[in-house]
Amino acid sequence: MTAQPADDEDTHPQPKSLTDLFVSFTLLALQGFGGVLAVVQRELVEKKRWMTREEFVEEWAVAQIMPGPNVVNLSLMIGHRYFGLRGAMVALAGMLTVPLLVVLMLAVVYAQFAGHPGVAGALRGMGAVAAGLIAATGLKLMGALKKHPLGLPMCIALAVLCFSGIALLRLPLVYVLLGLGVTACTLTYRKLDR
Repeated sequence: MTAQPADDEDTHPQPKSLTDLFVSFTLLALQGFGGVLAVVQRELVEKKRWMTREEFVEEWAVAQIMPGPNVVNLSLMIGHRYFGLRGAMVALAGMLTVPLLVVLMLAVVYAQFAGHPGVAGALRGMGAVAAGLIAATGLKLMGALKKHPLGLPMCIALAVLCFSGIALLRLPLVYVLLGLGVTACTLTYRKLDR
């Protein structure tokens, strides 16, 4: 009888304690102005190595289809992975506590200066930067799709269809997600079944 291979969780680092989990997610949340996908991927996969790129892509996909903010869903899943329910709650608290206080302070400041044209211009500029960060992270994560059962060309075709449906045809996200999601899952299942 051969020995079972070690589980992936045993082969890469993990949070040292609940405090480490809380501080890590607090710092992630504070870095994520305008979108945290790029920051979360860099911190969890490249720096802390709590996940592989493939694990990140899989868990991010699940986090996206669940109701609520993607990164909050991801924090719950990662916290639960390492420390169960307590870890999920601690990761959630790390994602929300300090950023909530920052947002409340920014709301007070914004109320004072909302009519200033420089503020409106700054907010438009931040939107462009956030879109660029998301696009860059998507391109960086494409390497993980090479190992996907459908292959890189089919994954790119599905991504183009998704972009076209939402950005060009202005279809509701839920319809595109259901249509392409079910299609991708079915194709993957058939490919794995062979």
